[in-house]
Amino acid sequence: MSTPLLPNAPWPRHGGQAETLLAHFGLPADHRLDDFSANLNPLGPPAWVSDWLAKQLAGLERYPAPDYAAARQAIATHHQLQPEQVLLTNGGAEAIFLAAALHAGRRAAIITPSFGEYARACRAHRLSISEIALPAPHFTLDIDALTAGLNDIDVLFLCRPNNPTATLIDISAMEDLLNYTAAMGCRVVVDEAFIDMVGEPLGETSQEASLTPLLVRYPHLLLLHSMTKFYTLPGLRLGYLLADAATVQAAQTHQPPWGVNHLAAELVAPLLADDAFARRTQRWLASERSRMAEALAQLGLEVVPSQACFFLIRPGAAQAITSDALFEQLLRRGILVRHTHNFAGLNGEWLRVALRDAPANRRLISVLKHVLENVLEKGTA
Repeated sequence: MSTPLLPNAPWPRHGGQAETLLAHFGLPADHRLDDFSANLNPLGPPAWVSDWLAKQLAGLERYPAPDYAAARQAIATHHQLQPEQVLLTNGGAEAIFLAAALHAGRRAAIITPSFGEYARACRAHRLSISEIALPAPHFTLDIDALTAGLNDIDVLFLCRPNNPTATLIDISAMEDLLNYTAAMGCRVVVDEAFIDMVGEPLGETSQEASLTPLLVRYPHLLLLHSMTKFYTLPGLRLGYLLADAATVQAAQTHQPPWGVNHLAAELVAPLLADDAFARRTQRWLASERSRMAEALAQLGLEVVPSQACFFLIRPGAAQAITSDALFEQLLRRGILVRHTHNFAGLNGEWLRVALRDAPANRRLISVLKHVLENVLEKGTA
């Protein structure tokens, strides 16, 4: 079944939903597409995963261990935490909903533009929502403006690096925010689904970029992680929540039993042990991200500096084409990017473009160049 459309628009709520868009624009279902709409690691999953999963099929005859002790221990060791600080979840989405459940019926603030599931989770658990906007075109955080909007707020949701802007709030700014929110009794929920994509551009590893070391100082901090982004396993659904032991125990009361399947739970430890895959990915992302940022900017596009595996772009002021028209022209030429109609504050004025492998990225630049040159020749779009 196709993804439901947004009111009065053809836009699906998530990336990777080609069927609905092809039908809306009158294109055949077998229309050749390179999908740049889903922000996943273009180098994954690790080569060994398929064979490993096949060998684990016998385990489907048994219930998973209800406490997922081995997976939690692997995550705790990876982050230098205690297992009691780890809750395994059915993807990052469940972690978001559990964070909202902890504050059911209270007041939330969400830094926007950001992933729509924060608001959806808050509405599901009857939280009132205030939005605090990052200003275009740079989408940088003003701590003073943020704290001014947190009066009477019980929980703040933010994404780091942010989806869809790919911007990263630095750790010193986060410490200022955490000090302020600790004094006012406001929980801070940080989604680090893309933190493993950071690495070398900041001169640090993804572990050093993570806020995990701050958990010992700030018990009101709650971190959300997705293993499906970095390892390109969105169909497997695997994530986790990190917090103090009391918060983890409270969140667990909102989970159904055996919420994470056997294959996903058993895969945690070997994935985290594959340091070679992580290093290769981070080195490649650093190089390809820099190259693609320059190539996109050379086309005259406005490009938000990225610290993740995707870019937020829009046509430059001198280019006579809208983002919606550019989206359609790319789709007709076999390139699917991500619209931004359901990101608060963006209103479809930007497009999100994920990194793919090098040949696909070169094709994207070539098609973009062709479309923009045609627009320039015709003088309209």
